Parts: sequence; C-alpha cells; structure tokens
Amino acid sequence: MSAPVYKRILLKLSGEALEGGTGKGGIDFPTLGTFCDEIKEVVEMGVEVGLVVGGGNIFRGAEGVGTGLDRPSGDYMGMLATVINALAIQASLEQRDVQTRVMTAIEMRPIAEPYIRRRATRHLEKGRVVIFGAGTGNPFFTTDTAAALRANEIGAELVMKATKVDGVYDADPMKNPDAKMYDMLDYTTVLTDKLGVMDATAISLCRENKLPILIFNLTEPGNVVKVLRGEKIGTLVKGE
Repeated sequence: MSAPVYKRILLKLSGEALEGGTGKGGIDFPTLGTFCDEIKEVVEMGVEVGLVVGGGNIFRGAEGVGTGLDRPSGDYMGMLATVINALAIQASLEQRDVQTRVMTAIEMRPIAEPYIRRRATRHLEKGRVVIFGAGTGNPFFTTDTAAALRANEIGAELVMKATKVDGVYDADPMKNPDAKMYDMLDYTTVLTDKLGVMDATAISLCRENKLPILIFNLTEPGNVVKVLRGEKIGTLVKGE
C-alpha cells in the first residue's frame, strides 16, 4: 500500500456526532465504536492522529445565556463536557488496542495529563492518539478554535472537520436539493461569505499559518482513510 498523503492530522469531531443521529444527547456507543474502528485503521497506516472533540451532546456554553448563567461559567461547563467525551473516546480506542493519551487545557491530573505541547508531540511520535479536551481552556473560544490552535501547535499537516454533510455547499443541502458543493475554497471566501465552515477565529488562525482544512462527512465509513490515500473527499479550504 502506498504511503499516506499526510503524516500528521488533527481530527475535529463535534459532540453531536457522538449522538449517532438519535438527537437525544449523550453518547451512542455503537456510533463511537464505528468511529474508533476507523481511527485504528488510520493509526495502522502510520498516520499520527490528534483529536479535538466538542461537548454539544452534553452541554453547550451558549445554552446558559438567558438562564441566569453567565457566559464564562457556561463555557467552563461546556469544557467539562468535552472531557467526558474525550474519556469515552479514549476507552473505546484502548478497547481496540490503540494507545492514547487525553490531555486537557484545564488541569485534571487524576484523569488526564495537562496539555504541554512538547509532551503532546512526543506522544504522537510514539504512535499514540492524543485527545485534546477542555477546548482552549478559556471561555469565549469554541472547540473549532481549539482544533485550529492545537493543529498549529503540534505541526499537523491538515485539519479534518467531521460533519454530517459531504462538504461545504452554496446553500443548505437539506432544504435546497439544487445546492452545489464546493470542491475547494480559499480562507477569505469562507470568511467574507460566512459559509460556516468553522468560526472566524479558527479560519483566521489557519489562514495565517497556511494550514489547510478539510470538511468531510463522518457518517460515511472509510472517508478518513480515503482522504489519507489521496482520494478527493469533501471540501478543501486553503490558499487565498
């Protein structure tokens, strides 16, 4: 088999993806297992994998607005939700004999390592999947921004953002059957047209460091492996 196109990637997984389409919140473990099967295959290809997971299936910081909960408190609660998801992913991967480390932006030493960039890159070099929890560790920043930040810090060659659709469209494909998918976009178009690929801070950070972003459908099994084999999947955001 030919060598993978990318040596080190950062996967961004939403918390909602772990629901498995149930819409009931929480974690659907068969869905999680399918995802972890694919990560195992990627690791066996020799690809180094960092992973940032959201917490929207458990709690979203913005949900607290208007309830009397201040935004920083809500965001910290959301960060804790991402750690719950990170531990679930870790357990599922290790059931499959994939070595992992959970590293958190907020110290939780009994359950995870504190995030240290050099230690994270060393884990990756040893073939361990590094799961980054607790976002950036700061309120007012999304896990999209955390993904862009960690990807740049660890020297990832690609950010892969998993979604429920095939890529980025010029209209909502769920509402408009004539919506057309972009094969490639530049960062500036994504920002100016407000295409909703990732939040503006994340896009700007990737643009400044020339880090490409791939938006792809996680619900199609094998898509991550296909990308690493050089197949054209989803929408690639790069360049100007």
